[in-house]
Amino acid sequence: KRIITCQNVEQIIGQTGQYLKCFSVELSENSLWITPKKNLIRMLKEGDELTLYDAKLLHELEFWRSPAKFNPPITAIAPGETWMKVRPLQEGDYDRGFLDLLSQLTSVGNISKSQFLMKFAQMRASGGYYVTVIEDTRINRLIGSATLVLEHKFIHGCSVRGRLEDVVVNNTYRGKQLGKLIVVTVNLLAQHLECYKMSLDCKDHLINFYETLGYVLEPGNSNAMNIRFDGPKDQPTRERSVTMSIAANATNPVDPS
Repeated sequence: KRIITCQNVEQIIGQTGQYLKCFSVELSENSLWITPKKNLIRMLKEGDELTLYDAKLLHELEFWRSPAKFNPPITAIAPGETWMKVRPLQEGDYDRGFLDLLSQLTSVGNISKSQFLMKFAQMRASGGYYVTVIEDTRINRLIGSATLVLEHKFIHGCSVRGRLEDVVVNNTYRGKQLGKLIVVTVNLLAQHLECYKMSLDCKDHLINFYETLGYVLEPGNSNAMNIRFDGPKDQPTRERSVTMSIAANATNPVDPS
């Protein structure tokens, strides 16, 4: 065994393979897993690329369970174009424009590749993040993304609640049902992972869209309130968004299309 010591988060390419490393960690070339400060990171064989979750889950989704109607019919495995691929986020997606895609949704900031890799490792180690993306394989760029976040509860018999976050489709690819596809994929992931319900916060003009995908407003419980810690220390304010949820046993609404 040859030990490699690193002092920051970098990718080092050698004759024996590719590694992800954390601060002050010693890596054995023959080790499959390392655990730096409770973060689980896999040693990669040359040519492999680490995914945020097991891609086999996408093959197990039953799209007939969704109230959404696709015309023409598409699924996560057959997204409608041979050059489209729906898959988990991968550690190489920093170079495929993942952060550029998110910047079409909200402020991202100046994130380095090292920061991206560290956050990727933290999310993967926690086991509660399912960032799902759509790739245009012709140009190796990401064109859509949505995130399922799992919240483990003591209530409802120690159940799990899902949250839909960070839904975005590249504005030059809209009109191909990709927004609907990425949301339904994440919804079905939540159901497959036995979440008792799935929730989201959205703007008023998106209510109709999410209703066609199975989400409903909960009477008396459809307000979103936040305390921001990344700006001026204002009093808590009510946001101009609404909370919608889809329960595991909810009645599916009629799709207007």
